[in-house]
Amino acid sequence: MDLRRLTPQLAVAAQLVPSDVRAAAAAGYTTLICNRPDGEQPGQPDHEAMAQAAAAAGMRFVFQPVISGRITPEQARAFGDALAQADGPVLAYCRSGTRCATLWAMSRGAERPWAEVIETAAAAGFDLRGLPQPTGRN
Repeated sequence: MDLRRLTPQLAVAAQLVPSDVRAAAAAGYTTLICNRPDGEQPGQPDHEAMAQAAAAAGMRFVFQPVISGRITPEQARAFGDALAQADGPVLAYCRSGTRCATLWAMSRGAERPWAEVIETAAAAGFDLRGLPQPTGRN
């Protein structure tokens, strides 16, 4: 499990499997967010299997599927809301982690200078320079 920390409260990862969830909980994560639609790739665990693994590990599970390259401002706000409602560290996953990083960047653009958001993502290994700055942001 390759976790990439964006903030002290958020790490993102590529596709997880149910056996990864117990390790995530043991590492202190309290919420698991799935940003990958079911059936995107053959053999990928569906969100119900991941939700069951999260419940068994004592984690809250949020299913927020988004299509790569089609993330909307509403989806970014929903991701930000899920982060705000978390009672501890959050682990979000998708196919590669990029969708999660993009959702985080779009949700944080109003709170932090845009250049800082892009630099933070880059430090975690995500090149979001092509992501347009959200309207009305810093």
